[in-house]
This record gives sequence, structure tokens and C-alpha cells, in this order.
Amino acid sequence: MPGDFKHITYDVDGHVAKLTFNRPEVLNSMDEVMTGEIVSIIEKLRRPGNVRVLIIASTGKCFSAGGNFDEIHRLIENYDARMEAYDNGRRVIQGMAEIAVPVVIALQGDAYGLGTSLALSGDVIIASRNVRIGDPHVKVGLVAGDGGTVVWPAAFGFLKAKYHLLTGDPIGAEEAHRLGAISELVETPEEVLPRAEAIAAKIAGNAPVAVQYTKRALNHMQQRATLNDFEFAMALEQYSMESEDLKEALAAMKEKRKPVFKNR
Repeated sequence: MPGDFKHITYDVDGHVAKLTFNRPEVLNSMDEVMTGEIVSIIEKLRRPGNVRVLIIASTGKCFSAGGNFDEIHRLIENYDARMEAYDNGRRVIQGMAEIAVPVVIALQGDAYGLGTSLALSGDVIIASRNVRIGDPHVKVGLVAGDGGTVVWPAAFGFLKAKYHLLTGDPIGAEEAHRLGAISELVETPEEVLPRAEAIAAKIAGNAPVAVQYTKRALNHMQQRATLNDFEFAMALEQYSMESEDLKEALAAMKEKRKPVFKNR
């Protein structure tokens, strides 16, 4: 099955499945192909069969940089591509709220944007102490629509989420752990995946029906928030795609200057 994918790998060992981002050369940034592949796995595990736990891991120094500037430019110019990206982003976040099995996130490197939204949607998050996570949508002229307004308040509390989503500043793993948004810290990136695998094996050893229904009960509130609020935030992000400020932010980054926003 790994050969079926271009930007991820997927394998199953016993009762534990592992989805691995595999675009280290571009910091595991997410284009339409990668998000589509992630969606295919998440939706497959709505009926998990023998799988009892999913690990989401990554390769290279960065867990995921989220989107990239080339992809944003493409979406600005191509309405059909923008609608496909909208649908894939929605299916990733809604799928993470609905997936039947527990998800263990192996956060060996920094995560941004949709990468952070996906990570914070996990059930157990193991992170290297040096990791930083952030959602810099506002810095590039976009609404934090791809899950940020749902998962950040759930992970950090409302005021802390507002601070980071409105400034675009990242938060370090140590502070995130202190606030309860990260389950466990390890010292080095190399220790993250083995620890995630150990926890996944522990969960997989419990009664699967009890585990899955306990997760379902815990995620009920997140599912409601996703249904009630997420679509609205995604729609506002599409609106911000049409703004002149977005184009100015992208131009300023390319030209390495400070942007001049005009509120339109």
C-alpha cells in the first residue's frame, strides 16, 4: 500500500497503523495531493477493521509547514483548485474529529497552519522539547480557517488561543505541555516516534470497543464545534483569499520587506 501514495507512506503493523508525511524537501508542506492522501487514510479508518490506533508521524526536521506560497498563489488564480483545497481541508479536520480509532501524533519538528490544526486534533501528542507550533495565517493575510479557530481554543483555552491566532506568533512545546496541549515531552526528535509507538501499543492492548467509544464520547464536543463553527471559519478564509492584503503579504515576503496593508 505505501506505493499507492506520492507524499505520504502508510503501513500497518498488527493493530497499529502509521501515516507518515514524506515531503521533507519542502518541510512537509501540504498541497492538494498530500491533503487528498491524508483524507483517504482518515476516511478509511472510519471503519478501522483490525486497526486500533493510528500514529501520524513525519520525516525530516519539520512535522509540517502547512501551506506554501506557491500553493497559495495557485489557489488565488484557480477557483476550482481553491474549492478542492477547501473541501480537502474540511475533510481533514472533520475527519480527525470523527475517526474511530485514537490518533497518536509524533511531533518531531515544528508544525504550522494546517499541520498544527491536524496535530492538535490528535488524542495523544508526543513532542520533542525544541518543537514550536503556530498558525501564521494572519501574517500572510488569511483567516485561520483550516481548523485553527476550533482546535486552538480546545487545546489552550480561549484567551491563549486568541493571542496566538491574532498575532500569528508560535508557541513552544514546553509551554504547550505546561498548558496541557501536549501530552508528553521527550528530549530529542529521535525519541519522539519510539515513544509514540510505545503509547500506541499500550492503547492497542486495551479493549478496542471500550477505547473507541470512550474516544467517541470525549470527541463529541469537538465534533459539535467542528460542525457549528468550522464551516463558518473556512468560508471566511475563502473570502480573505480575494483580498488585496493577501497579495501584498505574499509580495512583501518574496521581496523581503514589511507589508503595507490597506484593509481591502
